[in-house]
Amino acid sequence: MEPQQQQPPQEEAAGSLRRAPEGAPPAGISLHDFCGRAGEQLVHFHAMRLRDSLFLWVGAEPALRSLAVAMCSPHDSIPVSTSLLGDASDTISNSLAQRLASKTKKQIFVSYNLQNTDSSFTLHIENRIKEEMMAFPEKF
Repeated sequence: MEPQQQQPPQEEAAGSLRRAPEGAPPAGISLHDFCGRAGEQLVHFHAMRLRDSLFLWVGAEPALRSLAVAMCSPHDSIPVSTSLLGDASDTISNSLAQRLASKTKKQIFVSYNLQNTDSSFTLHIENRIKEEMMAFPEKF
């Protein structure tokens, strides 16, 4: 079992402790690592849940070649997204971030660092992420 760090209580102006609303996810950062096989390739996933957002890294080796962000907009049914790092013509991080933002209604940062960009391969990757989200919803 992994030790958890205790967060110091936050104080309000009057000096009383502020508590999270009932049913709200715990404050702080939650880390979750998992892996899966896509064909012959072992793929690693690293999820970092923040208060209102999620950072998801996907890769086979330690690298950060791309980074995209997506979030829902009240003005459009499709989440808005943009590339923050990497080749702008590589749209996999963007489209994966958009689909996950649509599913979770959170701001999603995605870094997809795999050479294989085949649509059936990326669909397998997305399905593995969704599997993990269903198994461990508190981590996402």
